[in-house]
Amino acid sequence: MRQRTAIGLMSGTSCDGVDVALVETDGERVSRLGPSGYRAYTEEERALLRRAIAAAVNIAARGERPAPLADAEALVTAAHAEAVEAFLAANGILPSTVAVIGFHGQTVRHDPSRRLTVQLGNGGALAARLGIPVVYDFRAADVAAGGQGAPLVPVFHRALAKLLPRPHPVAVLNIGGVANLTYIDGEALVAFDTGPGNALIDDFLRLRTGEPKDTDGKAAAAGRTDETVVERALAHPFFARRPPKSLDRNDFSDLLAAATLARMSTEDGAATLTAMTAAAVARALTCLPRAPKTWVVAGGGTRNPTLMRMLKERLAPATVDAADSVGWSADALEAQAFAFLAVRSLHRLPLTFPSTTGAPRALSGGTLAKPSLPHE
Repeated sequence: MRQRTAIGLMSGTSCDGVDVALVETDGERVSRLGPSGYRAYTEEERALLRRAIAAAVNIAARGERPAPLADAEALVTAAHAEAVEAFLAANGILPSTVAVIGFHGQTVRHDPSRRLTVQLGNGGALAARLGIPVVYDFRAADVAAGGQGAPLVPVFHRALAKLLPRPHPVAVLNIGGVANLTYIDGEALVAFDTGPGNALIDDFLRLRTGEPKDTDGKAAAAGRTDETVVERALAHPFFARRPPKSLDRNDFSDLLAAATLARMSTEDGAATLTAMTAAAVARALTCLPRAPKTWVVAGGGTRNPTLMRMLKERLAPATVDAADSVGWSADALEAQAFAFLAVRSLHRLPLTFPSTTGAPRALSGGTLAKPSLPHE
């Protein structure tokens, strides 16, 4: 299969903005990781997305768009179009040279137990505006078949890990709103969500201070961890389940209203929630065939030094490095993955597997939207 130039787009559960990345791939191998970009959401846009996530709790069918979901979907589509347009202009890339865009959209509801997953974003409208084919709705086929619909990116992680000169097994940990890992040992592939990522920390800081996150992990660094609260949280049935397993961003949000956390200072609460994210990752070791020798961490969590320190302490003696330090992109890794997955989808190659999502068999996925007009 020939190499294609693809752009991937990702707006994660932290709702901070749109990541854009270019990849050259045939869907099996990655020949080049190109430039990346970012389009931040404004505070007003983030507020609309939070309202949509709250409203999505009442969705019974994946096509429902009650207010404010319809407004949020229009916002998501426009913001992604703006992100691509700015990226193309900044890098001198002609739309006609891009074979496909992988458009994840904004997850507002993920409940595979009900065979329900909802990602906002109009792939057809995006393709029409940009004049480039768009693959979107990546999770639906897996969830409809009984899979968890997440994580989707392990097959991309495996392609990268084959080129990584580090001891195997390798674990790739992505810390967005939810944290998920991919375990790679040769061709062996295991993947699942480990627990909360940044979402609880972000929401706690927003409630306490009005700030959108614990910038540089400073609040957590100044606090003391209550290990009793961490262990109580890890008694949640999710952590006892064997993978594949996945989470919705809000699955642990009730912890924010817990009396114990409410009595803590902002610093102690941030430290405890940060420790919970790290402890949940360490608990995931019980679900793996062998303890990884190498951990590569990506996502917004890499910008939290306190979280990275806690991970290193709990995962020792394995090495724990941010993706940037091994030549990958901590921020753009998921956007790169959706460029890769879009090309796989064009070739009808599997995106998910029994060992990654619990799907009954290896499954392709994604919906292709072609522009109504040829490339300009």
